[in-house]
Amino acid sequence: MLSGCKVTTKGEVNESPTPDGGKEVVTDNNPVEIEVLGMSSQQDDINIIRDQLARNGFTVKLNVQPDYGTYKAQQDAGNFDISVSSWTTVTGNPDYAVRSLFKTGGDYSILADPEIDKLIDTAGTQTPEQYGETYKQFEQQLVLDKAYIAPMYISRKAQAFNKEVLNPASVRISKSRSLPWEEVDFNDTSKRDTQAIVFQSTIPVLTSLDPIKGNDGSINIINTNQYVRLVNLTDDDKVTSEGSLSYNHAIAEGNSEYYFILRDDINFAKIENKKVADSGERVGADDVIFSLDRAKNKNSVPDHRTYTLHEHIKTAEVVTDVAALDAIKVSGSSETVKSALEKGLDAKITELVSDKTQSSSKDGKYQVVKVTTTQPFPQVLNYLAHQSAGIVSKQQVEKINTYEVDKFDINKDIPYGDQNTVTEGNAYNNTLYTSGPYILSHKNDYEAIFYKNPAYMKGTKHEPKVSTIKVRFIKDADSNLSALRAGEIDLFYGITENKYDTIKGDSKLELQSIPSNAVSYLLFNTANRPVAKSVDLRKAVLYSINQDDFIAFYSGNKVKAMTTLSPLVNTGLEVKADAAKVKEHLAAYKASK
Repeated sequence: MLSGCKVTTKGEVNESPTPDGGKEVVTDNNPVEIEVLGMSSQQDDINIIRDQLARNGFTVKLNVQPDYGTYKAQQDAGNFDISVSSWTTVTGNPDYAVRSLFKTGGDYSILADPEIDKLIDTAGTQTPEQYGETYKQFEQQLVLDKAYIAPMYISRKAQAFNKEVLNPASVRISKSRSLPWEEVDFNDTSKRDTQAIVFQSTIPVLTSLDPIKGNDGSINIINTNQYVRLVNLTDDDKVTSEGSLSYNHAIAEGNSEYYFILRDDINFAKIENKKVADSGERVGADDVIFSLDRAKNKNSVPDHRTYTLHEHIKTAEVVTDVAALDAIKVSGSSETVKSALEKGLDAKITELVSDKTQSSSKDGKYQVVKVTTTQPFPQVLNYLAHQSAGIVSKQQVEKINTYEVDKFDINKDIPYGDQNTVTEGNAYNNTLYTSGPYILSHKNDYEAIFYKNPAYMKGTKHEPKVSTIKVRFIKDADSNLSALRAGEIDLFYGITENKYDTIKGDSKLELQSIPSNAVSYLLFNTANRPVAKSVDLRKAVLYSINQDDFIAFYSGNKVKAMTTLSPLVNTGLEVKADAAKVKEHLAAYKASK
């Protein structure tokens, strides 16, 4: 079918050769109209989609909106046949890649299919060794059998930094987790306490500095670096205790009980008169239990935006019986949970304490937290590595959030994490207590200033290297790139593929790029258009989409996809553009009208 299609200019429709080398567009005396919804930032992709559909006999109507807000309003109103959509799995696990998008009642789902629901729920109870076949059935149903989506491509994740300023070995790039600020360092280490490292963000308005109240680009990287979690993700999406609040973690037999042995070398940081200070309060089990209870409870705060990520948590509790850990086996092993938790510790467990101030790892006195899920759900660990599972101070949050949730008044109640409390020119009254390596001191529309937590894993390899981090707010990609090249920022997080050559051409810059968990796809209207009722019409669109065209346009910097699962689970399935199938399904659709 189509090969080598390359749209070179926004708004330009280019021709691509058909298999016989001609330039013929399919003609139809009774063409079917398809309305494509997207944003102006997606114009190149929209042009390619338009070309592909037009060459297969469709009349294409474009509905291009200037920003996400107006795009979402058009989508909610049903003013589309297919919408250009994308999803990034920031937790590194396949359940996150499908549950919110395709399960009935999911946060972003417009589907209601019991068979799809069952497959998602079944896979969620399985280990990686088990869920491959279940997710293969899911992809078969979602794409090949029912054509609810049409895949486009997997993107790459890239960042660039000034290697004359930053030590390249200290700058990590990960598939899912945000950049760990505590590891980034200067080439000249004498600058650690006298000079700030400058990062960038395109969004100056922060949703919330309470980790459960936001899950968007304005705060993901910020809250990831402000709040420690029970576990982290490695750069290739494996769950690890490295650099987290836990020395170790273990899954018990049955995959419903999860144990975490806590560090005792982190205190909450606070801000006094725009200067950082050690609050003197240790991060402990009571804070973990409080944080997870509020994370899973939709009604713990007004406008809770992440509770669906933690709905599988049934209980979180502190364990005080050492013998109980010796009586439980690790899932799929003869090893005990106690033995698994003790690995690599300087002192073995001699006592478990409920009071965090009594914990002393050098004396073998630890805190252990047990999380129980509503059903077997190993992927809960990935959600516990998400920024929304950041550990907040029970004492401080309860001190600040004195309002009644159901009577919350945005005009007078000031919740914990409100950005206005750290914004200059507003009612500046920084009440943050952060458990992570950095704390936000103050911000304006130009930049935000973060200071190193003085009581974060001090003396270990995880202690933050640099005392001050600045995040400069620069709204567009071109301006960010110019700022990087001019030395105004030290690192540009989120470089697009069309900027790679510019980076490579600048001798002082280094580009880091890896395949990401970001997938672009077409989502079909399931409510009020003919595509909602006709699988033949959806399949005609599906087989019109040729992923090779996108890969060619982006100079090989895209990868073929099947669904949002593709970066995480290789099911072996694929969908290929096929003009004959398009013709067949269009004929079947017209015959059924």
